[in-house]
Amino acid sequence: MKKIRGTFLSIPVLLLANAPALWKLIDINSLLKTLIIILLALYTLVFMLKSHGRRGSHGKIRRLDSGAFVLGCGVLQSVIQFIIVIVLCFTKLNGWRLLANALCAYAITTLLCLSGIVRIAASARQVKILWYVILLFTWYIPLVNCIVFRKFYKAARSEYYFEQAKLDLDAARKENEICKTKYPILMVHGIFFRDWQVINYWGRVPNELIRNGAEVYYGKQQSANKVSVSATEVAERIKEVIAETGAEKVNIIAHSKGGLDSRYAISHLGMDKYVATLTTINTPHYGCKFVDMLLEKIPESIQGFVDRKYNKLFTALGDKGPSFLDGVYDLTYKNCSELNASTPDSRLVSYRSVMSKMNSIRSAGFPLNIGYLLNKPYGKGNDGLVTVESGLYGENSKMIEHRGKRGISHGDVIDLFRENIKDFDVREFYVDIVKELSLIHISEPTRRRGIS
Repeated sequence: MKKIRGTFLSIPVLLLANAPALWKLIDINSLLKTLIIILLALYTLVFMLKSHGRRGSHGKIRRLDSGAFVLGCGVLQSVIQFIIVIVLCFTKLNGWRLLANALCAYAITTLLCLSGIVRIAASARQVKILWYVILLFTWYIPLVNCIVFRKFYKAARSEYYFEQAKLDLDAARKENEICKTKYPILMVHGIFFRDWQVINYWGRVPNELIRNGAEVYYGKQQSANKVSVSATEVAERIKEVIAETGAEKVNIIAHSKGGLDSRYAISHLGMDKYVATLTTINTPHYGCKFVDMLLEKIPESIQGFVDRKYNKLFTALGDKGPSFLDGVYDLTYKNCSELNASTPDSRLVSYRSVMSKMNSIRSAGFPLNIGYLLNKPYGKGNDGLVTVESGLYGENSKMIEHRGKRGISHGDVIDLFRENIKDFDVREFYVDIVKELSLIHISEPTRRRGIS
């Protein structure tokens, strides 16, 4: 229906694109011809600038819909224009008139497409940077640019339908507050990142949880350090959240090394009385054996050089005393084994773990694709950093089952790349986790679990 509407609405734009030919073919007064062309030009300007998005949609979603609509009209007009060019070759128009008409049609159709591209670029997250690079070098090449424009169109439409369905779902269940938990959610990040809210470590997940009733806070520990040091910072943050909210406890959702930091804080720093649940996401509970291998092979001089450069950078970015090597060494199989031996689970906390895996080296970009290869000898599957065997911890653990060739990487599972993955909605994945937590009422201590 929208394609039919777009075809009719863009007819005046198509007429303007063929103004040089129509001027010659239509036998009416020159003044009237000029007036018609001016009106067509004004209509075209309004058509390009007007928002054609669905009413009631969110700002970015509406711009995305509008951009896809205008771009789709441009691509369709390109096809129609190609037919018109062939037809005009059999008319009484001379060569220079045909050339003038072709150039006018090319300019207006390209402007129409670029108008849609600009809106898509301002609101889309699923168009990969590679396609913008290709567009930069091909937008002026007829037919080739149509192929690129169509790629943008399909990506924008797909994202629009996905995001609009998400908004409709949230609106339908808003009153239910399915993510409203007895205790606030504390999200604890992994190594080599910080809780910058401008570039959220957890992508679109926190806003999705908040929209559905969750109360979300962040761990705010430094980017890299020993587990014991990071755990101290997490413990302080737990106390801050409890003081701020008045809650008795928190529910922790921790990714990667953040899971080790949280376990240490619970078992060694007395935080078990303040933590109701701990959910670890792709945490290397049993270490990363490929890290042991790399540390054995890489000269200490190079390790020290990287350590100094990293620490200097992240100190400038806000860390008080980062330690790259201390953080990395605590991810080794040896150190994680020692941590497990000295860190039994608390009977006061309910533990659960989740793990995913990549299905091929093409499942993620650098450096996770390299990590995938390095990890292959050490397990039956991995996410680019952590093996399945290392990530599944305790009795209440589960794998993310993902059909298809891609799989889910260490970054995908926290929405690091803000990508809509077929058959895996990362936001709904976390909604389901928190929805389960909202049903938990820990009235008795959970059974103590050791490390296997």
